[in-house]
Amino acid sequence: MLTQKQKDLLISIHESVQENGVAPSFDEMKDALGLKSKSGIHRLISGLVERGYLERLPNRARALEVVKLPEDYKKETPQQTSASVFKTENPGVRHIPLYGKIAAGTPIDAIAHEGDYVDAPLSMLGSGEYYALTVDGESMIDAGIHDGDLAIIKRVETARTGDIVVALVDGHHVTLKTFERKGDTIYLKPENKHHEVQVYDASQIVIQGVLSSIIRQY
Repeated sequence: MLTQKQKDLLISIHESVQENGVAPSFDEMKDALGLKSKSGIHRLISGLVERGYLERLPNRARALEVVKLPEDYKKETPQQTSASVFKTENPGVRHIPLYGKIAAGTPIDAIAHEGDYVDAPLSMLGSGEYYALTVDGESMIDAGIHDGDLAIIKRVETARTGDIVVALVDGHHVTLKTFERKGDTIYLKPENKHHEVQVYDASQIVIQGVLSSIIRQY
């Protein structure tokens, strides 16, 4: 049997994912439930995972999947923890997580900054889950992607030749490049004549998203 705090948190995560496409940050959960520290949120989430209500998704920052809801869901409304707590006040934008920097040059680690979000215009988004990364480098400049731009990424696991993708290389680094596949060989192609094409075996690459749009940072 769930405690009221566990129930409130579970429903809040569910409603936030349904409406915003992403779970709230730990800071948002903490504030919404009136807790003093994020350690309390960690304990609540661990309890929900152990009881089979939540699942942590690997290799994805703050990625939580609601496996099941309380049987009395909809019969009661959690106090001060509806998805509206986590929604942006501007109806023309969606609050999406900012996961850190992505190299448009030499691959670097994408660092998830817990609690960081950006507002993306709804006109840039379709259905599905999105996140943002800050471009670091100029290897994609001929595609109009500049150092410091915000890359709005749709989370997918497959790509077609010509897509600009977020590629996880050898399980350690990510890079933003134009994707091409020939058999078991994947080419990650820069859009800058001064940079070389990166060539990998397909087993070395995991697609973590495709570029949806760019927000210029001035």
